[in-house]
Amino acid sequence: MAVDRDHVLRTAAALLTRKSTATMDEVAKAAGISRATLHRQFAGRDVLVRALESLGIAECEAALDRARLDEGGASDAVRRLVREIEPAAALLAFLYSENQLFEGGQQNEGWTRIDDRVAALFRRGQAAGEFRIDLTPAWLTEALYGLLASGAWAVSEGRVASNDFTFMIVELLLGGAQRREES
Repeated sequence: MAVDRDHVLRTAAALLTRKSTATMDEVAKAAGISRATLHRQFAGRDVLVRALESLGIAECEAALDRARLDEGGASDAVRRLVREIEPAAALLAFLYSENQLFEGGQQNEGWTRIDDRVAALFRRGQAAGEFRIDLTPAWLTEALYGLLASGAWAVSEGRVASNDFTFMIVELLLGGAQRREES
C-alpha cells in the first residue's frame, strides 16, 4: 500500500499543532499507519519537523501570493495577508516554537524569503505614511508572527472564536503600527 506523504504530513501538522510533544507513535496512529511505515517516510522527529517546515514555508508563500501584497494600501494588504495565512497559522505557530529550525547556520532560506516580503510590505506602508516610522519593518514583521502564533494557540485552545482570528490580529497590529496624526 502506497503511503500518501501529504496526508501523513497534514495529519502530523494537525496533531503537533494541538500537542507539540506528540510522539512518533502518536503521529503514526493519527495518520492510520504503523510506526515502521512512518519511520520509512521520516527517519525521526527531526526529519518530520523539517518536512513540516517545508510545508509551512510553502503554505506561507502561497498565502503571501494570494494576499497580493503590492496592491492597494498597505493596511489592506496586511488584512488580506492575515486572512490568507489563517488556515496555516496553527502549523506556523508550531514551527515558530521549534527552536532547532532557527538555530545556527542551518535555517531554511524560505524563512528569509518570507521575512523579506513581509518587511517590504511594512516598509511600503511606512513610505506611504500609513505606518509608524519609529518601529522598524523587522520589528513589525516579528510582531505579526507573534500575533499569528498567539492567535492560532488561542483559537486551538478554544479561548477565542476562529471567526475573530483575522479581526483580533489586524486590529491589534495595525492599532499599534499606524501613524497617528500629531496634535
